[in-house]
Amino acid sequence: MTPLSKRALRALDQFNAAYPWDHNAHYHQWLMRQLPQRFDTALDVGSGSGELVRLLATRANEVQGIDSDPVITAQAQRLTSLSTPGTFTVADALTGIPASSYDVITCVATIHHLPFIEALTVFRKHLAPGGTLVVVGLSRAQTAGDYLLGAAASPLNAATGWLKNKGRRAPRPVSMTALTRPADMSFSDIVSKSHDVLPGARLRRRLFWRYTLVWHRH
Repeated sequence: MTPLSKRALRALDQFNAAYPWDHNAHYHQWLMRQLPQRFDTALDVGSGSGELVRLLATRANEVQGIDSDPVITAQAQRLTSLSTPGTFTVADALTGIPASSYDVITCVATIHHLPFIEALTVFRKHLAPGGTLVVVGLSRAQTAGDYLLGAAASPLNAATGWLKNKGRRAPRPVSMTALTRPADMSFSDIVSKSHDVLPGARLRRRLFWRYTLVWHRH
């Protein structure tokens, strides 16, 4: 990498830090379009500060959010109205799911922190017949297509941050305060292993370094 390229990347990083936005929340409305208009119960795995739980609660009779971080879980509960049918529990995603089954299970930017096949197997076990699982995840760039998509996303990422913040510098959103780590699985590995556990699952690469998975249990 040339010195000019390094300076350009540093400048882009500084710009993105000045105009932050939540890449995961960007997919919330898309996620909701994958779900029925009404459903009884929902589970959000890795619920963080609770934005998706509150959104799911507009369609569900009961929503449970689980997260392993007690600080962010307490914050999510404080941010959630008492009239909202959503509750939050500090729990392990593999062993601490509160109920036996749910009509909807969501998992956004969390599954790369978990053993992938084991996590999908647990989600399948807790998904009710006729239920829908939606995952928004991160994958490791491996192919030329991955790198091209990432390169295309970089200027869009900066433009989106500037527009969402209306050209004003802003602090990081509450939903972005949780610790994260890079993904270690490539998209092709994710597709292969997903189909082993969830036959018929639909997976797609997405902008902003994400992929999506949708699976309906028959």
